[in-house]
Amino acid sequence: MYLPSADRHTAMPYRRTGRSGLLLPALSLGMWHNFGGDRTPESQRQILRRAFDLGITHFDLANNYGPPPGSAELTMGRALKTDFARLRDEIVVSTKAGYHMWDGPYGEWGSRKYLRSSLDQSLRRLGLDYVDIFYSHRPDPDTPLEETMGALDTAVRQGKALYAGISNYSAEQTREAARILKELGTPLLIHQPRYSMLDRWVEDGLLDTLDELGTGSIAYSPLEQGILSDRYLQGIPEGSRAAGASPFLSADSVTPELVERLRSLDTVARERGQSLAQMALAWVLRGGRVTSAVVGASSVTQLENSVEAVRNLKFDEAELARIDELVKGAARP
Repeated sequence: MYLPSADRHTAMPYRRTGRSGLLLPALSLGMWHNFGGDRTPESQRQILRRAFDLGITHFDLANNYGPPPGSAELTMGRALKTDFARLRDEIVVSTKAGYHMWDGPYGEWGSRKYLRSSLDQSLRRLGLDYVDIFYSHRPDPDTPLEETMGALDTAVRQGKALYAGISNYSAEQTREAARILKELGTPLLIHQPRYSMLDRWVEDGLLDTLDELGTGSIAYSPLEQGILSDRYLQGIPEGSRAAGASPFLSADSVTPELVERLRSLDTVARERGQSLAQMALAWVLRGGRVTSAVVGASSVTQLENSVEAVRNLKFDEAELARIDELVKGAARP
């Protein structure tokens, strides 16, 4: 029987999600990669257990995470049934719907038909009566926002989700989504945007909008698919995503100029007593404007290294200026 660490809540900082009562760990475990049918159940189980022991109480999913789609939710469902069965009330489980999940006209985007069907399927895979957060994974250009937000409101009112969230919405779309949800009586809890030192679009209005609305934020891809780690300091290594024809990271994007910038950033990180990945996570969490950052993990060691980032989340002005100068003009990979 799994016995969690008795001091699991002492090392991880927890942050209030906007103006809500929900606290999230500074680092959340993302199950986009490494938790599908392509990995062994035992390695997945070790990572999930260790995450909880380290104070990571939030597990971030989506209907299509795997591969194959849906398998990450099945993995989490097994853990909830065995290791975490008596710990459900200490855990935040989130899932999303919006990207392609099944064939036909009702298997993606933001219709009420798709969102409600997808949530029911996710609950079955997870073995849960409710998820803590249910997201619209992306805005739908062809469905009225009132319909998409209405589906989130219905999920909350039916008790199938405790909170409503959105992901990949612009500042303007976020403001309108929050207005609709407020009128329906379901606050917009959280927004999950992509955010890293190399992808700072949220600084152009979205973070200000979230502050104004009292909505939390959780950043995904804070390491840019591993670019902001030591893996690419010598170029493209064998077995990396850039070397493997990943749809999310191409070899052409890892240019010699980018590698030189990464080496300089690594120097800044070493001066702080951190690895490049740890500094990149700390940078996203600096100042407290971001509630949590989503980290992936292919091993327990990688997870433990990421958690070390929370030991030093402070930057002085000189460090921030150096980082800004080093990433200036660097395109997102």
